[in-house]
Order: sequence, then structure tokens, then C-alpha cells
Amino acid sequence: MAWLAPSDPFDVDQIAQPVAGIASRLVQHDSGWHSHGRGQLLFAFAGSIRITLPGAISILPPIRVAWIPPCIPHRVCIRSEVEYRSIYLDPARVVMPFAEPAIVTMLPLLREVFERISFQPFDTDWSQGAERNLLAVCMDELATARHEPMLLPVPSDPRLARLDLEELPPELEVLSQRVGASARTITRIFRRETRMSYQGWRQSWRLLRAVDLLAAGLSVTRSASELGFASDSAFIAFFRQMTGETPKRYIDKEK
Repeated sequence: MAWLAPSDPFDVDQIAQPVAGIASRLVQHDSGWHSHGRGQLLFAFAGSIRITLPGAISILPPIRVAWIPPCIPHRVCIRSEVEYRSIYLDPARVVMPFAEPAIVTMLPLLREVFERISFQPFDTDWSQGAERNLLAVCMDELATARHEPMLLPVPSDPRLARLDLEELPPELEVLSQRVGASARTITRIFRRETRMSYQGWRQSWRLLRAVDLLAAGLSVTRSASELGFASDSAFIAFFRQMTGETPKRYIDKEK
């Protein structure tokens, strides 16, 4: 079984087989910045995970799979309790599913296959039999999974170092007063470093957080309040504008 306790030593780059799956449960964990020689597929079976990449952040709820390519520095933070699964792929022996970091929808069949692979022993032979078929189905499902706009670019300008990415970003004028830079300067920084206006970036942050809250089981009313909306209807209208669907339909479709 590839179930790991938090205290178990683990270096994926030392495993002989080209595919390694793990399952674990972590509470209030911060991995720190690190990288692997292998690509990583990461899935929060229960709970949500915050992922930081160079120049981008994402929140991974149980309806999404993250792909982190080989040798890409990243940081994984868990604020409560999360049961997660990871599959590591050796780029020398397995075709990588995507060239760049990606967040894709967790399809029902992909979820089942992901679970099977995550619990396979580290010495599993992936070149033949049922295991080879499992891996092939996993890669086929990833190829057809919908890419989600859940990787949010973040500016690196030191003037915005006070921007707390854990909380609802303030309105532009409030942020301007906090950092001591004009609204025009902040807008220019965001367009240059994220290719988005500040308002567009703030709305994308709200969507990222909204999916996280809804996937965690929070009601529309609670989610709307957490994200600073004046009413449920305002939140639903925002969500439909960003995704084309109501919050309930969007989350129910992914289960």
C-alpha cells in the first residue's frame, strides 16, 4: 500500500519504477518551496490545498487535479485537514500529460483510476497487465479533462508585497492608500505582470475562492458573505458571469 503517514520518509526521485502513487492525510501542513525530478499530479480527496508556483497561486478543491511539471518549484499549504493523493511520473519513461502547470477537472473515471494508482505498491510493474491499462486510462482521461482558469498570476513588484492573498483583496483605491502607490501605478503593474486589470484580477481571485468554499460544502449565502457580496443574488450573478453556470449547477456537475 502506498499510504504514507506524515512522519514517513519519502523521496520520490529515489523510487525505481517510473510511476509512484501515494495517499496521505495532513493537518496544517506547509511543504516549503521544493521541487521534484518527476512531474506531479495532485488531488485533494477531501479538503482543499493551496498551491504556490513561481508567479501564480491556486486553490485546489476536491473537484480539480493539479499538474506540476518536473523540476518546477512549488509550495503546498494546508490550513485545516486534507486527505490527498499524488501520482509522480518520471519524464524519462512516461509521456508528460501537459507541458505547463495546469488545473483540470477531476472526471468520475479519472477519480477512480487515480485512487487505484495512488494505492499501488512502489515496486509495481507499470509496463504490463492491469497496471499498464490503469496508467493508460489515467493519461487518456487527463487528455480529455477540461482545463480550468484556476491558476491566478500574482505580481512580483515589491510595492505589492503587503497584498494578503489569504484575504479578499481590497478595492483599488483602498489598496492604493495601503501601499502608497497611485491607482494608475497599481493598474500598470498588474497589466504588466499579470496581463489583467486589477479589477479583473480581483474578480478572478473571488472566483478561485468561491469554488474553494462551495466545494468545501459552504452554502451560497455563507460564500457570498465571505467574498463581500451584498446578497446571494449578486454572488450568483457574478458566478454565472464568470463560469456560465450557477454555483450549485457548477459544483453538482463536478461531483
